[in-house]
Amino acid sequence: MAMSRTRLGVPGRSRQIGLQVAGAGLLAATGGIHLDLYLTGYRSIPTIGWLFLLQVIAAFALALAVLVSGSRLAAAAGAGFALSTLGGYLLSVWIGLFGFKEVRTTAGIVAGVIEVAAFAVLAILALTPPASPAPGHPPARATLLARLQDGIPGAGWAVGGLSVIALVLLGVAAAGAGAPAPARAGGGLKAVQIGGVSVLANARGFTLYSFAPDTPAKSVCNGSCAAYWPPVKGPVTAGPGVTGRLGTIKRSDGSTQATYDGHPLYTYVADSAPGQAHGNNLNLNGGLWHEVPTAG
Repeated sequence: MAMSRTRLGVPGRSRQIGLQVAGAGLLAATGGIHLDLYLTGYRSIPTIGWLFLLQVIAAFALALAVLVSGSRLAAAAGAGFALSTLGGYLLSVWIGLFGFKEVRTTAGIVAGVIEVAAFAVLAILALTPPASPAPGHPPARATLLARLQDGIPGAGWAVGGLSVIALVLLGVAAAGAGAPAPARAGGGLKAVQIGGVSVLANARGFTLYSFAPDTPAKSVCNGSCAAYWPPVKGPVTAGPGVTGRLGTIKRSDGSTQATYDGHPLYTYVADSAPGQAHGNNLNLNGGLWHEVPTAG
């Protein structure tokens, strides 16, 4: 009899622990992806950079809380956090946030799927009543939250339905998002003054950059790198103050990229207005980025 009593409630407890570990792991995974994105480009984007850093801190803090405490309150907070993070991504893809419009990347899609999974697991954990006490022990006094949970019929179906809707919205957003463009139209280049230095800009006045690992004949910024540092489409023409040598190279995707004095040219997605140079002297995506001086 004693042995049978010790086994009562074990399946329920094991299920709860499994949900704790899975939920904490998923939160940590999305935190890790956002940390990588923060370190490789997002940290230099005004407002968005700080939001990414807060997202990383919150993800790891909630993961620890869920793993250590197993509290349904922590699980509910984690589920809400995962869903709100996904919502922020969808908004940045559809209409943009704080002047920044997201492009479609593998990291963004993977993070979105993980966030949906984290919401589903943590919501189920939050809606799971505590394991029933063994026979002979008085039941714990029910809390208001427990009564509310017990009174919600079909809570599991609701979580499943919301998860499916979230996945559909993620798919629609990914399908409709702009893919990383292989190049941005260069047109006429011109000289602009930034910090007392004459630097190269495109026809709209946006600062142009060079990537240290490039060679005069080859760009090594492809894939997700090109999503955040769009190459300038060539050929281009020289405007006032532009005295360097203009040229073009063929990129790996077959498009033509403009060069200046042997440097393949790029813009930076974090520059939201002419005259900005948020990408200058950044060490991202495998190398240093510099604004391109018009001379020397």
